[in-house]
Amino acid sequence: MTATDNRPTHPGGGDAGGPPATRPAHRDRTHWLYIAVIIAVVAGAALGLLAPSAGKEMAVIGTLFVSLIKMMISPIIFCTIVLGIGSVRKAATVGKVGGLSFIYFLAMSTAALAIGLVVGNLIQPGNGLNLTSGLAEKGQDLAKNAEKGSGTWDFIKSIIPDTLVSSLTAGSVLQTLFVALLVGFAIQALGTQGEPVLRGVEAIQKVVFKVLSMVLWLAPIGAFGAIAGVVGQTGWNAITHLLALMLAFYLTCVVFVFGVLGALLRFSAGMSIFKLVRYLAREYLLIVATSSSESALPRLIAKMEHLGVDRSTVGVVVPTGYSFNLDGTAIYLTMASLFIAEATGDPLSMGEQISLLVFMIIASKGAAGVSGAGLATLAGGLQAHRPELVDGVGLIVGIDRFMSEARALTNFSGNAVATLLVGTWTKTVDAEQVHRVLDGKQPFDESTMVGDRH
Repeated sequence: MTATDNRPTHPGGGDAGGPPATRPAHRDRTHWLYIAVIIAVVAGAALGLLAPSAGKEMAVIGTLFVSLIKMMISPIIFCTIVLGIGSVRKAATVGKVGGLSFIYFLAMSTAALAIGLVVGNLIQPGNGLNLTSGLAEKGQDLAKNAEKGSGTWDFIKSIIPDTLVSSLTAGSVLQTLFVALLVGFAIQALGTQGEPVLRGVEAIQKVVFKVLSMVLWLAPIGAFGAIAGVVGQTGWNAITHLLALMLAFYLTCVVFVFGVLGALLRFSAGMSIFKLVRYLAREYLLIVATSSSESALPRLIAKMEHLGVDRSTVGVVVPTGYSFNLDGTAIYLTMASLFIAEATGDPLSMGEQISLLVFMIIASKGAAGVSGAGLATLAGGLQAHRPELVDGVGLIVGIDRFMSEARALTNFSGNAVATLLVGTWTKTVDAEQVHRVLDGKQPFDESTMVGDRH
């Protein structure tokens, strides 16, 4: 991150004994970009409703935009982790951050699963629905796809890339994280001899963030294609008959973010969840437009560093959280399981619900290794725990795309809060910087993806 001279000034605006201080004004034109995203979402929904066939054809545009964003994730994570770890003198600091992160992720995932279980029992939105044979076939297909590459050893084996370089091209967050940790610790062990490498990686990071800022100008086009495609494929009929489940899920996610995460952030770090959400507003809009929290991952890394969290902490917590801290997915898994059991006329007893909760604690951790994480993990989890319920997964296929919005937003919020909490617990966050940024006194530079840290 770059720093500029912000020496104290007198009330008149100048330095002591000198003329008023001047600073070149940088006009942020990116607000037009996000206004265009909103317009594109509305236009895409309209096209999907009025001309479904045309809307379906536009889906590829949204897929291409998300692919462009995913293209940037591995190099950004690699640079962030290498710079963070390489610049830390004691390896124990990184180990402490990783250990606290893992404990926190496990605790919050369990809490999210339990909350989903409670709300699902209170609402009971699946009562009165019947399963059709066509939907049953969809559920079985999803379960079979989820089983591919499943298992603890397969998951561990997938973390190790074929080559050191292939981790940057395979598109796997965990492989990139693994190699970046190795390189970061190697540079750390080299001491002063590793400083030229760090400077080179820092230069590469600036280029990567600049490319990302250029790609984001295509967000309105991507949003138009993504929304037009999903509305064209499902229409409103897929939403209306399952509206109770959707509303219950969205409300549960809101309560979790502003209630549970908000309370943790306030009492543990003295920060406001509302200010944090406002600070990340553009990232939320990007996630809604693309239905993918991955589209905002690079920006989350940059914004957390600007917020005052050390690079080493950001580099460990954010990428790891995207794989293991899936709060929204955890809530979804239990609520959807209860819904399916009720819809198929085979509701779960309390003992079975507790057993399912324990099972899903493990299953939710494997979501990162499965394409279409939420739906596929649900099918795979039910296949292993209650095979007779897998048929019901097809019942929610029509609205899963809409529920994925809340999953992605909640997962993203959970990782942002986790980064601040772990930073606070390990004393790797500048509290004064956090309050300056959240109060709007030090805005994030949207044009360079770099913020002023001083």
